[in-house]
Amino acid sequence: VSFQPGAVLKARTITLHVGPITTPVTATQLLYRTTDQLGHPAADVTTVIAPLPRPVLPRIVGYLSFYDGLGPKCDPSYTLAGGDAGPATNSQAEDEELLMGYYLANGWIVTVPDFEGRHLHWMAGRESGQATLDGIRATESALGLGTATQVALSGYSGGAVAADWASELAPRYAPELTLSAVAEGGIPVDYAHLFSYVNGSAVFGAAMPGILLGLARAYHFPLDRFLSSYGKKLVRAESRTCITEDFGNYPGLTIRKLFKPRFREPFKVSAIARLFNAQIMGGAPGHPLVPLFMGIGDVDGFGDGVMRTADVETLAREYCRQGVPVEFRHYGAGH
Repeated sequence: VSFQPGAVLKARTITLHVGPITTPVTATQLLYRTTDQLGHPAADVTTVIAPLPRPVLPRIVGYLSFYDGLGPKCDPSYTLAGGDAGPATNSQAEDEELLMGYYLANGWIVTVPDFEGRHLHWMAGRESGQATLDGIRATESALGLGTATQVALSGYSGGAVAADWASELAPRYAPELTLSAVAEGGIPVDYAHLFSYVNGSAVFGAAMPGILLGLARAYHFPLDRFLSSYGKKLVRAESRTCITEDFGNYPGLTIRKLFKPRFREPFKVSAIARLFNAQIMGGAPGHPLVPLFMGIGDVDGFGDGVMRTADVETLAREYCRQGVPVEFRHYGAGH
């Protein structure tokens, strides 16, 4: 067995479900080798759904789910196989299956990686991108397709983390792949800015403990050393949830409430700042080499309620400056 990134370690066939409904469609789940945030070998799963009949000229789309998981019940590999992640999350998963269906109907092979990894490193940028690219490698290998196969990526919100990082990393991490285009929306370019934006929010402030937890897991970071007792309580409460379940649970939650008094300006704490700065999009060596579609909403003159419009526009302009073909769209809508 090869242990190179993208190598298939195991495979199994599943029956696809739409929520609790069993479908007549089968898919293949691949356990494959990848690389985590710290550069260590890791294993991930991707779910491969092929259209019938198989197209003469196969194309692959990496569908990057906004599963935003802190517990394994959120993984696409679990929900697509009929696993019950709870009403709110399964409703979201069903919506995503309609999007996957669009690609299938247009003759694309769809591969859906659990790009957060087995330990749910939510919002870890480099790991998400690498797991995405290795999921494509594994899909091509399992289907007997060559690296000349056209590949596109599609990701929204948490999925945009994987999409953008994959586009930045591909030229160096997976140069053999024929990546042709990337579509991403609701893009979290800078997490410190995201925290500032949702600080005190009635709904989206609940993302803050989850992001802290996901990054702490990815870096083996001693998060408890910095958190208040209340912050620790919220991190524990979110440790096995899908983040959509938590939205609205802590109205008015602020950054200051999460941290001990001496750390209440966490982005001035060097250890925390390093963690967050390492996730800023556009920071990987090099830049994307394929066309990008980048979309963001605006409901308040500032952003979509979670992501800042200016951050996304700045990133799009930087890619354009570097010679990347970018189509930037601005929508009058929320996240």
